Amino acid sequence: MTGTAKVVDLDRARAKALQTHSTRNVAPNIFQQGAAASAPATNQAVDYVTTVKIGSSSKEFTLLIDTGSSNTWVGSRPLQNPFLPSGTTRLTGDIVSVQYGSGFVTGLEMADSITLGSGLTINDQSMGAALLSGGFSTVDGILGIGPTDLTCGTLLLNLGGGSGCIPTVTDNAFSQGIIPEHLVGISFEPTTTLENTNGELTFGGIDSSKFTGPLNFVPITSTAPASQFVGVDQSITFGSPTGPTILPMTAGVTDTGTTLLLIASDAFATYQNLTGAVLDADSGLLRITPEQFANLPSLFFHIGPNTFEFTANAQIWPRALNSAIGGADDGIFLVINDIGSATGEGLDFIDGMTFLERFYYVFDAGNSRVGLATTAFTHATTN
Repeated sequence: MTGTAKVVDLDRARAKALQTHSTRNVAPNIFQQGAAASAPATNQAVDYVTTVKIGSSSKEFTLLIDTGSSNTWVGSRPLQNPFLPSGTTRLTGDIVSVQYGSGFVTGLEMADSITLGSGLTINDQSMGAALLSGGFSTVDGILGIGPTDLTCGTLLLNLGGGSGCIPTVTDNAFSQGIIPEHLVGISFEPTTTLENTNGELTFGGIDSSKFTGPLNFVPITSTAPASQFVGVDQSITFGSPTGPTILPMTAGVTDTGTTLLLIASDAFATYQNLTGAVLDADSGLLRITPEQFANLPSLFFHIGPNTFEFTANAQIWPRALNSAIGGADDGIFLVINDIGSATGEGLDFIDGMTFLERFYYVFDAGNSRVGLATTAFTHATTN
């Protein structure tokens, strides 16, 4: 997820955890509906984070924004930024434990308010207070905003009985009447600097100022295991909407917690052959020459009835941030990489953060669908 290891290895470990994940419903909104609320998001090159406060304390915690998981927890850096219960924190007596592929957490379940941005406070939110964790050295924990079912089975004792699932922050904001719609809109943007607060989470609505084209929705895929996540069906062609097929129509996931754009091994081999790229040993990414980049065509993502162009510039890592991936300063590296398994797994791609930086992204949990729209950065040349 985060840290000094090769980002491709961390992403691939995460992909394997998603592929092998095995697993209930959110309470309806019975209160008067509030207004949509936004929280800023900061681009750290390999992930996006947001700042929260918990309970009556004014202390801030930096959490990884993750649509690929759904538990929210803090306390991964006990020496740098320890979490201490506030006067309003209630320990439930249960234990929460989550595996992330390249990381893990085991901790105490607690219930308290959580505040995001300047005005969104969600009451009685179940969260984890880490006792042991690994793989999260640059963040204080995770803000899990994926499907609720991903939390099922993460309470080891399940003292409350019932489903054993934990409502997410989005679930509770909606059921408590704080937000009007059961969804979250996500705006990410490319960056050439570290710690750039250029993103936004909008709970309960969408920010129409953040996108330019129509907002296109498709249903969550019915193919497992991608159907357990914010999954879609897509294909990818090279050079034009009718160009050579890199990835045939198949199921995969959209995921803010994955850095790269991972595709099935056979599709990756096709992409590498078409681009002429070579594997860079230092970064683990494909590397191309300036001449190859000058002639690199766009990729076209076919998602439902919609086609989204992923330009040559979008396909490369920001050259100003090569040090963040262990790459040479003068290198040109591609963000498309190998998921580590062949097509047919039921989760054959992950459209990670570097893909989502080019589009406005909506996870509409209430209607089990995903929305994408072009933005001012779809065709940006900043990388």
